[in-house]
Amino acid sequence: MIIKRTLAALLAAAVTVPVTACGKKKDSGDKEVKEFTGFYAARITPISENNEIQKIIAEKTGALVRQEFVDDQDDIDKMISEMIVANKYPDYISPDAVTCQKLLKANAFIPIDNYWDDYPNIKNLCTDSQWDRVRADDGHIYYIPLFSSVNVKETTPTHSGEAFWVQEKVLEWANFPKLKTLDDYFDLIERYLKANPTNEKGEPYYGYEIEANDNWFFALDNPPMFLDGYPNDGCCIVDTETHEAKDYNLSPTAKKWFSKLNEEYRKGVIDQECFVMSSDEYYKKIASGRVLGMVDQNWNFSGSTNELSPECTYIPFGITIDESVQEHYRDYTAFNDSTGVGISVSCSDPDGAVKFLSDLLEPEIVQLRFWGVEGVDYNVSEDGIFEQNDEQYARWREKDYRRDHICTYDYMPYYFGMAPDGINAYTSSNQPNIFYDHLAEPLKKCFSAYGIQTYSEMLNDPEPNSPWYPMWSFSNAVTDETDYGKVMKQIDAAKHKYLPLLVMSSDFEKTWKEYNEAYSKIDTQVYFDELTAEVKRRIENNS
Repeated sequence: MIIKRTLAALLAAAVTVPVTACGKKKDSGDKEVKEFTGFYAARITPISENNEIQKIIAEKTGALVRQEFVDDQDDIDKMISEMIVANKYPDYISPDAVTCQKLLKANAFIPIDNYWDDYPNIKNLCTDSQWDRVRADDGHIYYIPLFSSVNVKETTPTHSGEAFWVQEKVLEWANFPKLKTLDDYFDLIERYLKANPTNEKGEPYYGYEIEANDNWFFALDNPPMFLDGYPNDGCCIVDTETHEAKDYNLSPTAKKWFSKLNEEYRKGVIDQECFVMSSDEYYKKIASGRVLGMVDQNWNFSGSTNELSPECTYIPFGITIDESVQEHYRDYTAFNDSTGVGISVSCSDPDGAVKFLSDLLEPEIVQLRFWGVEGVDYNVSEDGIFEQNDEQYARWREKDYRRDHICTYDYMPYYFGMAPDGINAYTSSNQPNIFYDHLAEPLKKCFSAYGIQTYSEMLNDPEPNSPWYPMWSFSNAVTDETDYGKVMKQIDAAKHKYLPLLVMSSDFEKTWKEYNEAYSKIDTQVYFDELTAEVKRRIENNS
């Protein structure tokens, strides 16, 4: 076959290249390929050891990374703590926000800025003001922020963030209504559930689902921020005139939100087991196709929807507390300064490790990472537009093919937006012609009814990010070693205790009063004063 011959030619050299440990030199005359190790605090299915594109990249760059990801049951904090105690680390580490701070305090990373003058690809990844946001007190840069850089413009046709989601079949059943308020949203689900209590197998639908456990809680506690038209700062809302960080946990909208959830829970619309289920159980329910709607961030649940029929696809809505409020669910790619990827002090070839990060940003390598092999994974039209035929499109999305062929190095640096050529999207899933051409007919019908072509068009266009945005990149890195960090933990504990109780309560007003009394005993201003100070620091650093 042509595909096999094309790929075989590209792999011919890479397959036979000897792989050595980081920094170790080979005695043979073959081209040396350095093998680095990497630990990433992300739950991703690893690629195969003989991944084809990884070998091609290794042949072109002289290096590869053996990547280790975490499983659902892994304790990331414990794993990082054990590395710190042993003072032995993999070459690359991409921790979560909290363990990133621990690694910094343990002096586990090398200062990348000592090397980057020779590798402008890395230095140019962020602006000077952005690099200043991750600069340590000693003046050095120890990690590279991920998922924070955009080349030219945003291109995503999907909405990866938070929204009120509802299945396509529910919308089609109701002749594709406009949904603006909480009442609109839940009224639709109630009516559909009454007319269609079970699926074709006789299994009951879950009208509305909530993931709320020790690991993930935002779908329960942060909607009041969105309902009032604010962007996703997460831990607070920021007054755009006074630059004051404000608490929305006891706001009038928060009370309306939890009151509505209480009403729907008592009607049986909300899954009665939502507060005793694990994340795995939540994802399985999403994957069953029986959940009609939920609040969630698409990146969190999308992996559970791959096997769903088109009619069960979730469509996003920017619900607000009333129609006068302009929703703000979409945003430009946020700069996440709370963590990233760094090179550890255990790496025996730090210059080689920095070089590999730089090489991964070269146009040819970026194209391999996110488009694959030309003639195998995509074709190029006369005007330079990348295209995928039906076979290429389907194969690129097959689980086994992704494991054995595709190597994106997701938790290493890259740009969102446009490809380096400035013509195509950085990845095939963002390519407009490919995206719309391969939509299932029910989705084309849905989008046509709403006068759009992509999921993202269901929501308002994003406004430019404020200098302080997003504040969750600060709060995610807060520990209980400070007074304001201790207060944050107290706030979180109160919410984890009372918010589920508010939803399930047989006397909402009584439970709301108890929650207010418990919350008022916390010196919350200590925390919000620090958030306000951080807002002002970011404004100053951005000026």
